[in-house]
Amino acid sequence: MPAKVKIYALSTCIHCKKAKEYLESNNVEYDCTYVDMLAGEERQQAVDEVKKHNPALSFPTMLVGGKVLVGFNKEELQAALGA
Repeated sequence: MPAKVKIYALSTCIHCKKAKEYLESNNVEYDCTYVDMLAGEERQQAVDEVKKHNPALSFPTMLVGGKVLVGFNKEELQAALGA
């Protein structure tokens, strides 16, 4: 079973876009939350969730299986996916 992938991203972030493009080009299913597109309590909950895994609150923050990846590094992402 492939690793579950969750991305916390910003809609204007080029690194977030590159991460999503990589996943899509490799047919990896993922769930993406654009934190900057949320409002109010929903946004605060997303920020709090990102901070649990990445206190610096930088993007993208990706949860791949049990691993946390911050930023887009193709080799790290491939390793986390088991590719």
